[in-house]
Amino acid sequence: MQIANNTSASVPTPQPALSTAVRSALRARAHALAPVVMISGRGLTEGVLAEINRSLTSHELIKIRVLDTDRIERDALLAEVCDRARAQPVQHTGKILVVYRENPERPEKDVEATPVRAKPVAKRVNVRRRMIKK
Repeated sequence: MQIANNTSASVPTPQPALSTAVRSALRARAHALAPVVMISGRGLTEGVLAEINRSLTSHELIKIRVLDTDRIERDALLAEVCDRARAQPVQHTGKILVVYRENPERPEKDVEATPVRAKPVAKRVNVRRRMIKK
């Protein structure tokens, strides 16, 4: 796998590291997302990096699928993506990388306060089981 060393001039400045609570909230938000960028055996090319930057600008939180690499190479690739795209790593599970970069031009919203899902519905009692037990 090759990692290109060219840098892009149109990326924002680096962001501070994410807190544990923010990272947890971002992981919860990312659970329902589908990968928007795929990195093949050719590695992190300029075209792939440009697509990652476009996706981060419009979505802030993205999933990236990595093909044809082992765990150590994916760790290095995640660090390289975050460094070159000025993003923060959120999660690395299998061949899926989750990356976050805040877009200062989007309306600000509190990541931790974003509800993940509604409360679970109360479990329905099976009427037949209740009748059999009597």
